[in-house]
Amino acid sequence: MSCWQTIQDYALRSVGYGERLLPRDDFTLCQQVTLIGSGMIWNVYFGVVALAFGFGLAVAVAAGKSARSRLVRGLSDWFVFVFRGSPLFIQFFFAYFAFLSLKARVPALDPLTSAWLGALVVLFLNTSAYAAEIFHGALRAIPRGEVEAAAAYGMTGWTRFRRIVFPTMMRLAWPAYTNEAIFLVHATTLVFFSGFPARQQQGDALYYASYFADRTFNPFVPYPILAAYFILLTLAIIGLFGLISRRLNRHLPGQRRPRLKLRPTLLR
Repeated sequence: MSCWQTIQDYALRSVGYGERLLPRDDFTLCQQVTLIGSGMIWNVYFGVVALAFGFGLAVAVAAGKSARSRLVRGLSDWFVFVFRGSPLFIQFFFAYFAFLSLKARVPALDPLTSAWLGALVVLFLNTSAYAAEIFHGALRAIPRGEVEAAAAYGMTGWTRFRRIVFPTMMRLAWPAYTNEAIFLVHATTLVFFSGFPARQQQGDALYYASYFADRTFNPFVPYPILAAYFILLTLAIIGLFGLISRRLNRHLPGQRRPRLKLRPTLLR
């Protein structure tokens, strides 16, 4: 079988298209690269969707931590405390059994017991808590003079938040939020160890890497392939978030714009 035929058969296997049976022996490098890459579709799905929905909740929770209402502040603080104070793997464990209990009472909630939705909900809540703390710190670091100037100009309520507070908060928080996005994408590998079953038993990238490692008794081929995929994904995140950072800071002189750079630390 040629490498091109292997790509046609297995490139979309993780989402239910292509050859159903996995290769059993005489594994080629092309098969390992293709199948692990196919599993990366799920890792990208978990990361992108959790970040997209988590961003909105994180902003709301960050604003809630600064609200005048003691109830709103308390709920926001407890949300952040619970999801930042417990390991992500334990959150997967408890969420799975909680969703199983809900499914027994409300059968329509069955999708929550599958990885594509149940594990996504856990990742969404977890990244929302971490990002909320980042945004809250940036919110507190906004120069008081900018807010007072906006008030003196006549801006109140939503207008002041949309035009002054929110853009400044994003500029201050963006480098740290970029790190959170990278950590979240790496954390998607924990879905493999959670109790959530994968769609049609077709798993993520770590599932396929473990499959090859278990059958070849050689983890030094599939796991470096997996690491290479995540390095490429990390570089893509850095590039995309760097473009957004430049957009957020487009009004600043060139020498004052913060730049996101990849500087690996070889020695500490």
